[in-house]
Amino acid sequence: METKREIWLDWLRVLACFLVMLTHSTEPFYLGGEGSLILTHSDAVWVSILDVLSRAAVVLFIIASSYLQFPLHYSTKEFFRKRASRILPPFLVWTLVYALVWGEPVQNFKHLLWNFNYAAGHLWFVYMLIGLYLMMPLLSPWAEKVGKRELQVYLGIWLFTTLIPLIREWLGGAAPVIYGPSGIPNPAKYPLWGEASWNTYGVFYYLSGMIGYLLLGLYFRKFVGPLSWKRTIALALPIFSCGFAIGVFGFLRRVGADAHGVFPVEGPVGLAALWETPWLNDSIGVTFMAIGWILLLRKIQADGTFYRQVVLPVSQASYGMYLSHLLVLVSVSAWLRNTLGLGTEGVLGIWTTPVQILLTALGSYLIVALACILLQKIPRLGKILIG
Repeated sequence: METKREIWLDWLRVLACFLVMLTHSTEPFYLGGEGSLILTHSDAVWVSILDVLSRAAVVLFIIASSYLQFPLHYSTKEFFRKRASRILPPFLVWTLVYALVWGEPVQNFKHLLWNFNYAAGHLWFVYMLIGLYLMMPLLSPWAEKVGKRELQVYLGIWLFTTLIPLIREWLGGAAPVIYGPSGIPNPAKYPLWGEASWNTYGVFYYLSGMIGYLLLGLYFRKFVGPLSWKRTIALALPIFSCGFAIGVFGFLRRVGADAHGVFPVEGPVGLAALWETPWLNDSIGVTFMAIGWILLLRKIQADGTFYRQVVLPVSQASYGMYLSHLLVLVSVSAWLRNTLGLGTEGVLGIWTTPVQILLTALGSYLIVALACILLQKIPRLGKILIG
């Protein structure tokens, strides 16, 4: 028996893919060269608006996966067989492509034994997703039986944990930055509720992070029924706006504290990592924006010609688009920066930066979508490349 297709999830994937590319189109405007760099105050404002707007992209994919897959609809063995055949071949192919074309191939291949190629940082998502898949069979028996009030309690605890990045900063001030073997910074964490230098397994360790979005997808599917447009707007806009404001003003406050009113502001890569604190995936601002997006997207049930000929093919190619898009986006971004110039001295003045960001995201999206849809049509090879 064929399962009824969730139309709104196809629209979600189309949107989430664009938001991922918008995120990566914005990064060059606060990450410059080997460190952090924001040229002007107006660039800081544009970065905060456009980057925060896009930051729920990854968690939307998680919620979609939870909505469709959790609790499991078949045996654990069958679940992993289906997920592995869908996820792993394209991931391995594009991982090898990035290792060959960016950086030093020999070192890249050695490093792949332990982690993804840091030049293709977006590949972290697949590792995280596999981790969630490993948890789904364990949680599925509970998810089948859980009641609304019980699930609300667990979601409430998880929502509290999304405040922890802000609490750590408030208590610890500017955290020292530790650099690992890759050179990627990791701000030291202020220990909370059972954590210590010798123990990271605090009271909220097991109910924080991405696992909450698994529960959120479950909650929407089981307990959130159809809402009128009036009710949807009344809920979604305030929730989304609150999350958006947390991200925007949190970022600008941190940049302003480091700039002291003078631009450009620059520093090591670790400085940007601290600027990004308000829009981490496990932070309250991103969670609120994700809830707002889901409330709005669930109302979209349009399945006409545009859906069948555009939205559905893009949705079906979205995983391959996510994996491959940086190969195109980096070139598009560099060309636009050379053509239009930088900051307020660019050819469009104060509008140079937002135009570059949006054109990079849109141009990359169109190119990658078309390429992946065509690649997916190749017999056998299409599934290996795109999923």
